[in-house]
Formats: sequence, C-alpha cells, structure tokens
Amino acid sequence: MIDVVVEILDARIPNSSQNPDIRQITQNKKKIIILNKYDLADNAKTEKWIEYFNKKERKVVLADSLTGKGVNETTRQIQKIMEDEMQKMADKGRIGRKIRTMIVGIPNVGKSSFINRISKRTTAGVGNKPGVTKQKQWIRINEKIELLDTPGVLWPKFESEEVALHLCFTGSIKEEILDKLEIAYQLTKFLLKNYRTKLCDRYKLDEEFIEQTLKQDQPENNNIYEIMLEIGKKRGCIMSGGRIDEEKTSRLILDEFKNGKLGKITIECAF
Repeated sequence: MIDVVVEILDARIPNSSQNPDIRQITQNKKKIIILNKYDLADNAKTEKWIEYFNKKERKVVLADSLTGKGVNETTRQIQKIMEDEMQKMADKGRIGRKIRTMIVGIPNVGKSSFINRISKRTTAGVGNKPGVTKQKQWIRINEKIELLDTPGVLWPKFESEEVALHLCFTGSIKEEILDKLEIAYQLTKFLLKNYRTKLCDRYKLDEEFIEQTLKQDQPENNNIYEIMLEIGKKRGCIMSGGRIDEEKTSRLILDEFKNGKLGKITIECAF
C-alpha cells in the first residue's frame, strides 16, 4: 500500500533510534530520513550523519517538529522522490492517484508532533513520553499526499546495552522501568568525556574540581558519583540532614539533557 516511508530519528542518536526491524521491512521502499530534534544535536556531528545517510542514498531532512522546521521540505521531498512513478501512472491514465506515505519512528522521537505539523491539524496525540499514539490512522496532507500514522514501536530485543542506554537518555523507554541513578551515572560519564565544558557551564562546576575528583585513587564509578552529588548540591537537591537526594539529582540530569538544557549534544557519531 505504501509508496514512501518517512522514518523519523532522534538526531542525537540516529543509530539507536532506528528500529532494526523497520529498517529490514522497509529496505526496498523509497525512504526519507528525518533527523528530528536537530536543534538539540551537535551541528558538526549532524553533518557527519547527513553524509552517512547520503552515501546510503537516503535523502535527509533536518527537522524540529515543535517549531515546524523541516515540514515543508519533507512534503517537497515526498513529491520529488515520486515524480517519475507519478508520471508513469499519469501516462497510463491513472490521474489523481495520491502518494501514499507512512511515517514511522520509535516512541518519543517526536513523530506525533511532526504529523500534527505536516497535516496542519491536531490529529495525533502528543506527549513528552513514549506510547502516546495508540492506533493507525490515515491523514490527508494535501491534494497529492495521504499519510498513514502508526504507533511508535520498539523492537523485542536490543542488540546492545549501549543502544538501550541511549534510548534511556532520550526518554524512548518509559521512566518507571529505569534505574534512574544508573542511567544518570552513564550519561554523566559520557558528558564528562565528550562535553565536559557544557556540563561545567550548566552546573557551575569548577574544571579543576572535576580533574582532581576523577584522579582520585578509587573506582571510577565512585569518582563520577561524587561529581553527580556536587551537581545535586549546586542545584539544591538536598534532603533533611544535609544529604544529597541522589534520585532527584539523577532525574534533574536526565530531564535537562532530554530537554536540551545542557546545550547541543549528540550521543552517537556516524560510522
């Protein structure tokens, strides 16, 4: 039934946010890749991802579904990618046949917000949590395109712990099943290695304090945990008795990353 598949990925984790089952099922379809939430991603790394997908002959559109950036370009690319086929149909007398498009994406990748923008309606349910869209539905985009919306679907088994972590960082896995402290620890560890300046700027951490803490003669996880506690202290995550609330601190770090408060950050580099 489908002519063009539009796959929405999180620009911060383009590999981990691509369902491998969907990749397999749609491999012979015309496809457009949407790098959504690009405004939250590292610009230089986004360019590398564009190169990566272009080498695989996939058209890439940068999008921010909250503002509508990339929506008009997506519509244009859908029509462009089907020009030859639509002309062949017209030559055979099949006038008025609409381009059938399907938008796919894992939970919480911004799919429903994008559909609302492209359809200029509020048809799709929206929320900053996975599992909002519950059923399939056809939506008229314009006189040439109709679109099939589908629920965001994760695959049964993650191929690596790293992929699972990345999905946790961006909120694609429901928070109630997570160990927030462990996920926040892994995210803090990544940020200390790759975006230390952004982390220090956001939480007013002294670079010398970071260096000294990481060099302490104790297991690495203890050192990073101390830095997390310092973040909690700086942001007032303090319980009675002066103890740092580690759960509140963990939630703070995860939420501020997910919502872009730490700046433009990309978790995955292009292969």
